[in-house]
Amino acid sequence: MIRRIVKFVIATEATIVEWKARNGMDILRVSLGIVFFWFGVLKFFHGLSAAEVIAGKTILKLSFGYIKPVVSLPILACWECIIGLGLIFKRRLSFILVLLYFQMAGTALPLFFFPDETWTTNLFAPTLLGQYIIKNIVLLSAGILISTTVQEKRLIANDDKISKELSLQLRTPRYKRRFKRESISN
Repeated sequence: MIRRIVKFVIATEATIVEWKARNGMDILRVSLGIVFFWFGVLKFFHGLSAAEVIAGKTILKLSFGYIKPVVSLPILACWECIIGLGLIFKRRLSFILVLLYFQMAGTALPLFFFPDETWTTNLFAPTLLGQYIIKNIVLLSAGILISTTVQEKRLIANDDKISKELSLQLRTPRYKRRFKRESISN
């Protein structure tokens, strides 16, 4: 009885892992695209984006005062929307990911340009704005992972490994004794 339950659980896990391997990258790509598109759209409307002020100040500093926030924010909004739509619709991913990498690099700059606004007195304690910026490491990591599938490669589940683990567990004397004891008592 227990052996059948264990086999069922492992077979179910293998099916779930296979589903995740088949669909996980698309889910990641689309969800990252939604985040970029959503945050990009917010930048079109003054006062809606939490990053609006710092983004404008960063681009102003990068351009040595030439590109004012009134110009840079709509450009940044378009940039983020293009990244989002490219990820959602899986179009020109190589180019879209380059845009994402540049955008992520620009997003990290306020940590260095404006330390008074992004860090508390302690280097290991960012302000809320600093935390908002630092979480972009996860978005960058997602972009890097997505880039591994640009040439239509997919993640695959290793069903053989799961089957071998089950087989080894059932052959191990400790598991054999345990299953015999439990099946006798049942």
